[in-house]
Amino acid sequence: MELINYVILDDEPIAHRVIEGYCENFSFLKKRGNFYNGFEALEFFRTEKADLVFLDINMPKLTGFEMLKSISDPPKVIVTSAHQKFALEGYELDITDYLLKPFGLDRFIKAINKLRISRENSNEHSTVDFPNKIFLKSDKKHVQLELQDILYVEAMGNYTKVFHTGGMLICPDKISDLEEKLPSPNFIRVHKSYLINRDRIEFVEGNQIRISGKMVPIGQTYKANLHGFFN
Repeated sequence: MELINYVILDDEPIAHRVIEGYCENFSFLKKRGNFYNGFEALEFFRTEKADLVFLDINMPKLTGFEMLKSISDPPKVIVTSAHQKFALEGYELDITDYLLKPFGLDRFIKAINKLRISRENSNEHSTVDFPNKIFLKSDKKHVQLELQDILYVEAMGNYTKVFHTGGMLICPDKISDLEEKLPSPNFIRVHKSYLINRDRIEFVEGNQIRISGKMVPIGQTYKANLHGFFN
């Protein structure tokens, strides 16, 4: 695995220790710096680079997202926050993952795996002519779909139904697995059983989203994250 240089931006020292401890489990992660406010991080990024930043958001003077928007060539981002309300803005900034504090090692490992997949896909896409497509397994076949043609995904136990402009596929993946495979910010979880293509939204009414004639419910735990997007 290619070496990944990371920095930590968080105003809580204990958060730095937790992340550093988790990172020690991965030989390809190398720390480049610890920053306790956004201005320290900005000073670093003026002359240095990193592949990844573990980013807290709610900090005094300069928030994590304000710092991120001030960098001309931002690194990959894994948000580490105690506040779920910033999740939607994070995905609009194309973050890799959003870890809600306190998070355990198992959830951290999932975020690092997501980062690795994202980096591998970026390397592949630099030489492949079709970066806007995905292969999904269905009925012993691997079916290639245009990402823009996927409408929404519905959970069905350990399987999922993937609805697209040409019909529907049943895939042997959990909805959480497809959530990792389908790129953000285009695809977003709106319910424990539904993952949608935001470009395919026709309208939002109450606690439902209409996509291609289907009224998809918005789960209560996801509603706060979607509020900013819909307004």
